[in-house]
Amino acid sequence: MSRPASEVNYRGRYSEPVPTSNLVNDEEDFPEFEPFEDTPGPRGWPMADSSSLAVQSVDMCQQINKPNHFTTAYDTNNLVIRRGQEFVVRLIFNRPLTQGDDFQVEFLIGANPSPNKGSLVAVAFGARSGGPWLGHILEMQGQSVLVGITPAANAIVGKFRTYVAIAAGGGMQRTRRDATTDMYLLFNAWCPNDAAFYPDAAGRMEYVLNDLGVIFQGSAKAMSQRNWIFGQFERGILDACIYILDSSRMPIYNRGDVIKMVRKASAMMNSQDDNGVCVGNWSDDYSMGKPPTSWTGSVKILQQYANTGVPVCFAQCWVFAGVLNTFLRCLGIPARVITNFNSAHDNTGNLKTELIFKPDGTPDRRNTRDSIWNYHCWNEVFIVRPDLPPGLGGWQVVDATPQETSDGLYRCGPSPVSAIRSGVLCHPYDCGFVFAEVNSDVIYCKRDRYGTLSPFRVDKTYVGEIICTKAIGSPAPEFVTQNYKPREGSAEDRATMAQAEKYGCERDHSELHDSELSVTIHTPKVRLSDDVNLAVDFSNQSDAPKTVKAHLAGSVIFYTGVTANHFKDEDFNVTVPASHTERVMLKIKAQEYMPHLGSQLTLHFIVTGQAEEQSVTAIEVIDLETPTLTMTVSGLPQVQQEMFVTVSFTNPFNFPLHNVELAMEGAGLMNCRTRFYSVIESLATVSWKESLIPRLEGHRCIVAVLDSSDLRQVRGSVDVVISKA
Repeated sequence: MSRPASEVNYRGRYSEPVPTSNLVNDEEDFPEFEPFEDTPGPRGWPMADSSSLAVQSVDMCQQINKPNHFTTAYDTNNLVIRRGQEFVVRLIFNRPLTQGDDFQVEFLIGANPSPNKGSLVAVAFGARSGGPWLGHILEMQGQSVLVGITPAANAIVGKFRTYVAIAAGGGMQRTRRDATTDMYLLFNAWCPNDAAFYPDAAGRMEYVLNDLGVIFQGSAKAMSQRNWIFGQFERGILDACIYILDSSRMPIYNRGDVIKMVRKASAMMNSQDDNGVCVGNWSDDYSMGKPPTSWTGSVKILQQYANTGVPVCFAQCWVFAGVLNTFLRCLGIPARVITNFNSAHDNTGNLKTELIFKPDGTPDRRNTRDSIWNYHCWNEVFIVRPDLPPGLGGWQVVDATPQETSDGLYRCGPSPVSAIRSGVLCHPYDCGFVFAEVNSDVIYCKRDRYGTLSPFRVDKTYVGEIICTKAIGSPAPEFVTQNYKPREGSAEDRATMAQAEKYGCERDHSELHDSELSVTIHTPKVRLSDDVNLAVDFSNQSDAPKTVKAHLAGSVIFYTGVTANHFKDEDFNVTVPASHTERVMLKIKAQEYMPHLGSQLTLHFIVTGQAEEQSVTAIEVIDLETPTLTMTVSGLPQVQQEMFVTVSFTNPFNFPLHNVELAMEGAGLMNCRTRFYSVIESLATVSWKESLIPRLEGHRCIVAVLDSSDLRQVRGSVDVVISKA
């Protein structure tokens, strides 16, 4: 009979179970007295005399260490430090030290800590000093001794338990377990010897210490931005990140390896395979959880996961990226969120994204399998890659959105951005997949009655048109497209593509004649519930007029490019004189698309045309603009002083909004709070005032989101500068 998994032991496979939890019961920790192995131990506890050295108290000197390690913002009662950098501890003994006294400070992490695995570190002083962590006495004043300790730059990252041990009576006498002396050790972007080192001070402030982000969405022609509260310093978030690693059963001794850490994180942010943090949902049915558009940031998601152990519903790509960014920055790894506009997906890793049309030129939605997302969000981490040839360190792509498996699990990266740019796709991890996302050719094909596909147009510039992230110290976008790919059509671009093909990426090599006929679509910004005006320009470069049989198809789509509802088909003809451009104005009334929106706000139009043997196509993606929330703050903007924030909204539409949730949050200011309204009638106004007491000084931001079954993507924010108390 098989035994339950919980009863299966490790005998015959490991001498001891592999430690995979950062936390242990106090009863399982080291004994207060441990005899030396080479010395016969006493039958009972050693007898202390008045001359024996004993520890009266241990002070982790948080007021000194936290500012020096840039960890003051962490809302925890314990010390938080960064590896590879000295911190100080004050020890109060029962008497002044003498020359013969022998003591050490011990740091333990996980169960069965071991010196050779780095999970037990003994820092000795005086004649026995040495080891992976350096220690020396800085100051002695009577019974008070100030010691300096420098963790190794490759030390395990997590929560350590602290003891002081004194050699006495044939063994080591330890202090009792004291949770107040527990210490969190993080990666150190300030330490040149740390694999997470970032060389620029402004970059460290942005990519490690900034707890507010901007995630870009929308379309390449009309970018929008969403403020996102990373909140890596909020109460419980550091413990939540450690809980995620424990849930993944990542061995304790691997948690100092930044490459393994970020790869594990990309897998654990989604619930596929491993019961990770977020459940992806790309539909209109969010009845079993919260819509992805309703989150204000990562804090509530991580707290809920840590408190319940159950994956949180629901997320889409920007949520996965936002939560992963919080995890990475919380543990000290430089990270940022990237948005790739017109991102190729589901193309089996090749460089062909095929859009298929019927013989009459109308879209063949049934047989089109590939898709182009309006945008896709992933993360970059800045780390050293000693496992790769020189020049491939620095920014690496890490993607937590579950799309394709990597080594059997839904994860992606770290992929060197420099390798993607040069087309050297043989290095780990997942470079070919990311390369296809930013470099695929869009191939327009006609399908005849027998199923044969004939390409009539290839667009090499559409995919990966804009790649951007939040700029350092500013909410504006920083365009990083050139980091991923050379200028289209340049000699460097041709060399990159040739290199990529050597590693298995298939490109389209159709030899198509330049068409004398082309079509483009122009449209101004459109507010939700307004009519859409399309200006369609047909250009004829030939020396003879052409009559075009054209078709307009209109759909509501998910931002992933997948059709939600098709609502428009219209045929029209246009005669274009020789060497001339003819404009056709097409109006789509609001009542045509509004009943088909559901919770989506993206319209997709395709104009196709046929003139003699020539076919033309143009695509226009329109993100409908929604109203914004009005936010104001009042009161004294000072740490530990009460303030107030007011958020208000007027429903501008001629229809009511049902099941409305209004949420707001501000890192260092207030936790996430929500208010519900069963209905907000047309032209009605709601106003909500909340009090808050700032915890952190400096530039702060409160973010609010309104979400209802009738309307998504209504956002607002207000900035405030908080002064010291």
